[in-house]
Amino acid sequence: MRGAAPRPLVLFDGDCGFCRRWVARWRLSTRGRVRFEPGRWWHRWLLGLRKADLRRAMQLVEPSGRVSQGAEAVFRMLAWSPRAGTRVVARVGLLPGVLHVARGAYALIARNRRSAARVDAWLFGRAVVPHEYRLVRWAFLRLTGGAFLIAFTSLGRQVLGLYGSRGIRPIRERLAAEKLAEPERERWRLTPTVFWLDASDAALVRGCRAGQLLSLALLFNLAPRLTVSLLWGLYLSYVSVGREFLSFQWDVLLLEMGLLSALTAPGGLRPGLGRDAPSALDVFLFRLLVFRLYFGSGISKLQSGDETWRELTALNHYYETAPLPTRGGWYAHHLPPGFQSASTAATLGLEAGVPFLVLGPRKVRQLAFWAFAGLQGAILTTGNYGFFNYQALALGLWLLDDAALRRVLPLEAEGPARTQPWWRAALSTVVAAPVLVLGVSEVLRRFDSWPLRHERVRGTLRWLEARARPLRSVNSYGLFSVMTVERPEILVEGSEDGEHWKEYSFRYKVGDPERPPRLVAPHQPRLDWQMWFAALGAPTSWFIAFLGRLLEGSPEVLRLLEGNPFPDEPPRMVRAVLYDYKMADLEERRRTGTWWKRERVGLYVPPLALAPGPRPTGHVPRLQWDAQA
Repeated sequence: MRGAAPRPLVLFDGDCGFCRRWVARWRLSTRGRVRFEPGRWWHRWLLGLRKADLRRAMQLVEPSGRVSQGAEAVFRMLAWSPRAGTRVVARVGLLPGVLHVARGAYALIARNRRSAARVDAWLFGRAVVPHEYRLVRWAFLRLTGGAFLIAFTSLGRQVLGLYGSRGIRPIRERLAAEKLAEPERERWRLTPTVFWLDASDAALVRGCRAGQLLSLALLFNLAPRLTVSLLWGLYLSYVSVGREFLSFQWDVLLLEMGLLSALTAPGGLRPGLGRDAPSALDVFLFRLLVFRLYFGSGISKLQSGDETWRELTALNHYYETAPLPTRGGWYAHHLPPGFQSASTAATLGLEAGVPFLVLGPRKVRQLAFWAFAGLQGAILTTGNYGFFNYQALALGLWLLDDAALRRVLPLEAEGPARTQPWWRAALSTVVAAPVLVLGVSEVLRRFDSWPLRHERVRGTLRWLEARARPLRSVNSYGLFSVMTVERPEILVEGSEDGEHWKEYSFRYKVGDPERPPRLVAPHQPRLDWQMWFAALGAPTSWFIAFLGRLLEGSPEVLRLLEGNPFPDEPPRMVRAVLYDYKMADLEERRRTGTWWKRERVGLYVPPLALAPGPRPTGHVPRLQWDAQA
């Protein structure tokens, strides 16, 4: 029988608690490929070491006879680890510049072991067992199922008005046009959607119902890997053809969360917490997403050059100009200017600085979790951002570990965690590698980083991005990089004679000055949201199509509104009027009961009427200016 292969030997100061704790961690990392022993007199005698040398730094003796110490010994020892990620860290650490810095840090810690031990215990905890994430994964997948359930339920209430044959943006009409423009293979690649098979109104509704059922299955932990994969594909089918009504950042964030969930979800019909532990790559990809989500929002504000962020006055305008304000936002708008400036500075710090804690030790990550949770709570009470806040809170779970989460979720696994089978780990790595590359490049691109300046690197990334773009599962994030300082609002009116006009009331957007702002989230009223965007620019094709549906009296579109001022038959003409809105002050609110003040700016769209002549069923109506108005 062949003898065991020789192993390197690490000698350390056995009287140092700080050293013993790190040696215990390195034992777990190297998994028996390295021997660790407290340095004794015979070791010093055999190797010719001085007692002071051993007390000053750990010593590594390799099978070749090479002896190294300190930071170099640490990295050379980690190079023997069976974990690929650990070996990469070791190789980076042995680079000349990195090693020079590491030696200085090692010497500083060695001279201040007691202080370092206290800091180490606070940052990493006294336990040396590896952190587990099976409970984190279990809780995250339940919350992801809840997010998908909210998304499909909310969309199901609007899908026919937005995308049906008599909706604002008929999906069937768009796909019919693309069939004429693209070959079949390219159609599926560029627009991945199941609605190529059937884009009828019934299919659109069935898709939302199927999404609800799959979401419930994921909530109850039924075949989580299969159900979250199907949910990702089904929601992608809507987003791929949804255009502006399904282009919000929480829509693509849900797709990115769904894809990462499919990579890490346990297999089986009822897996419980799962036998296979999430890999280090799985955990890192989720934390990278958390970093990109917040850091992208923060750095985009700093790089935009917007004066309100530079002068710390952004929150003086934010609550008043938010797309769908809440009552909490109305009251927050009237807080003192000093508080608004401090809040603006805190927002920039939370979004641009705190994300770096995501990549830090355990306690530091927990601080980041609570900081982000506080930020999302404040946003939740002062604005209506659909299911975004719930997604962000769910993602924050990956900053914790099972030990932290078990304080509120006392669930125990049926057995110890096991590493993934090699074929499963290899397959996950192959699938996750492009996600990792694109995610890292998205961060580097914000700084015009030097690796992206090489033509070969740029060419490879362009090729990879072109293939990944239709999947919408690695995205840039950056909310409110430029703050809107005014609030234009569009009011839509209809008339029978061009003289007397009646207003169409919306369910959630700002309109009647006496109606208080409403808390709508997690429901996402997509037409109301897009009306806010429309008021910031010129009329777009979807808005003209919306007016056409009102002239037709489309019941599906009218159900998106709060009321129909023409219940018997549609009006002969419609128009859009632009107003400037400001929040009433506290004294005026007490005196008159109004929440808003408004001033008419002018016509946004002049009176329109249906053009004469037949129109094929399911097509957007043709309109013309009404000369009699």
